[in-house]
Amino acid sequence: QLQLVESGGGLVQPGGSLRLSCAGSGFTSSYYGIGWFRQAPGKEREGVSCISGSGGSTNYADSVKGRFTISRDNAKTTVYLQMNSLKPEDTGVYYCAAVRIVQAMCVMIPVSRWGQGTQVTVSS
Repeated sequence: QLQLVESGGGLVQPGGSLRLSCAGSGFTSSYYGIGWFRQAPGKEREGVSCISGSGGSTNYADSVKGRFTISRDNAKTTVYLQMNSLKPEDTGVYYCAAVRIVQAMCVMIPVSRWGQGTQVTVSS
């Protein structure tokens, strides 16, 4: 049974960096595409980034392009989200989930249950 656990959140000043981790178990690591999603207070959950099982396909929301980088280590069954140049509007709870793959490309549509997420707060 697929299980994903998020970690790495925290409080950071604007312009700072954080690296989130999504540790997986109960599955063949390279089989699933994995995505990161976030939910800001009072807003709907939105897709941030995703990566295919092989790591050959990535996708980013326009709001984070050029600042966030997604990567995966299949040997460790872990997906990372490196977040640089953070802005207050990046504040929210970040979740990872398995995502749909269409023609070998990841799509930010979740297909697994949500975990507890990890809180990211960008504030001075």
